[in-house]
Amino acid sequence: MHTLLPFFLAMIAVIVLLNMWATKLRIAYPILLVVGGLAISFIPGLPVVKIDPDMIFFIFLPPLLFEAAWAISFKEMKKWWRIIGSFAFLVVFFTAFAVALAANYFIPGFTIALGFLLGGIVSPPDAVSTGAIMKFVKIPKSTSAILEGESLLNDASSLIIFRFALIAVGTGQFIWQEASLSFLWMVIGGAAIGLVIAWLFVQAHKRLPTDAPSHIALTLIEPYLMYWIAEQLHSSGVMAVVCGGLYMSSKRLIFLNSASRIRGYSVWGKFCVHFEWDCFPDYRS
Repeated sequence: MHTLLPFFLAMIAVIVLLNMWATKLRIAYPILLVVGGLAISFIPGLPVVKIDPDMIFFIFLPPLLFEAAWAISFKEMKKWWRIIGSFAFLVVFFTAFAVALAANYFIPGFTIALGFLLGGIVSPPDAVSTGAIMKFVKIPKSTSAILEGESLLNDASSLIIFRFALIAVGTGQFIWQEASLSFLWMVIGGAAIGLVIAWLFVQAHKRLPTDAPSHIALTLIEPYLMYWIAEQLHSSGVMAVVCGGLYMSSKRLIFLNSASRIRGYSVWGKFCVHFEWDCFPDYRS
């Protein structure tokens, strides 16, 4: 750990510098981070860092999705839910299918199941990056809402595709009936779990003698609890966090006072450095 600490500190410094450079150049910071990461990967002699992917999913994914769900316009997402749903599930599935066919055709020994595994990884755009890039592109509000809403939900569909492809690769078989039932449970069950937990937390915010610090502490706990419970019930933690976050976002003026919203912006800004004042419009009041 002591040998890796200078490397970690250097990487943090590089990220901060790239973020400042992106702000100066007025371009979306994810673009520079990707280019910078690719350039660093070609430097010889760098230490190999092994990270548990399950731990990364649990630590970083819930709060990022929760914040993205709060940042999007719930009214616009409700208005365009049919298009968002078709993009988030059907388009991601067909993209993964196209990747599977192309990989099977061009890469020797690459089966369809392995192709779906690859497709589940590369098919969805990142929710956080989409929101950041949209700030630098002048497009209609409806188009922005569709793209950001789709980027929230496609993580769930891609992870489901990835999970089923992984089972098919490991077992050598794929049963469509079981896969269909599992898919429905992961999507519908995950959404239901997130909404139930979100409703319980809204009631806790309203009925308990809470103040601004306790409100903020609860908002930090909520995405992790939604994600963990859904995953324990073999459902989609991503769907739970997104649906729960959207519900709580629509009710935030009911259970959060102005002090909680203002302080909450500052705290969540430390989690997600890409926050700007337009991420939480109500925090400005």
